[in-house]
Amino acid sequence: MTRWRDEDDVRARPTRGNTPRRSKDQPAHETAIDGFVVTVDRGRITCALENDHARRITAVKARGLGRKAVVVGDRVGLVGDITGNTGTLARIVRRDERHSTLRRTADDSDAQERVIVANADRIAIVAAAANPEPRTGLIDRCLVAAYTEHMDALIIVTKTDLSEPNSLIDYYRPLGVPVFTSAQGSISAELTHALSEGTTVLVGHSGVGKSTLLNALVPEAQRRIGDVNVITGRGRHTSTSAEGWPLGDNGWVIDTPGIRSFGLAHVSADAVIASFPTLATAIEQCPRGCTHDEQECALNGVAGSGGVGVDLVDSVRRLIRGIRAGQ
Repeated sequence: MTRWRDEDDVRARPTRGNTPRRSKDQPAHETAIDGFVVTVDRGRITCALENDHARRITAVKARGLGRKAVVVGDRVGLVGDITGNTGTLARIVRRDERHSTLRRTADDSDAQERVIVANADRIAIVAAAANPEPRTGLIDRCLVAAYTEHMDALIIVTKTDLSEPNSLIDYYRPLGVPVFTSAQGSISAELTHALSEGTTVLVGHSGVGKSTLLNALVPEAQRRIGDVNVITGRGRHTSTSAEGWPLGDNGWVIDTPGIRSFGLAHVSADAVIASFPTLATAIEQCPRGCTHDEQECALNGVAGSGGVGVDLVDSVRRLIRGIRAGQ
């Protein structure tokens, strides 16, 4: 027998018009705590608090950030559990605008840029006086990458107890690049002072002593130190990812894995010249359409005079050839 129901018994089926819709407005997160990214490892991001460098917060990136990548050196906003206790997890809900990015490509034919570190104020290019031998080509490329991002640059020559660094120092003197030396991992007071403010990123080949320098600057870092292969003359990788460490009250130092090459596919030939002020002034006298690799080029007049080394001009020209040829 069919049971008749009163009107009050009948429930209205929900329609499209009264179904709650998800708002497109993202939470403002005004209460997010400011943090500094110190490591990134397979989706897990370790941050330090801006007002408590010793505390380490493990976090994940909120979905609302979309494809926006987070790298070491980023300033971010954190919500959730920021106690830093084992097993806790916070969320990164904001990535502040970057004032600089240290970028490179795998080589000069690779169009994909890789951001190594964000918000660095200076780049410290580490080269060994010997074992392995210094490679000025890599140093020049790192200088270009720094100058095009308006970062300061300095050079640290390690292992000066094995070989004298005077020729390398003389090579970069015309550019006014500060050069510091280190023997057996020692750190001078002048170098410590130069790194005491802002964020410094250490770059260089494997085996040049970046981890040794970091351990001297920040003893609690305890970065593993590797040897140089006696057959190839190349260092073995000991650091597998970039990692930041507080240096005093107002500084950060970021160690990066040793690199084999520093591609500049994202940098134009004009930017290369502009990165070297002494040369940038000279090319104002170049003929129209000058490729900076011909007899009429004004660079020929400055090479070997006015304190500008022939080797420096040749190195810059090699960079330009490689970028234009995509090699």
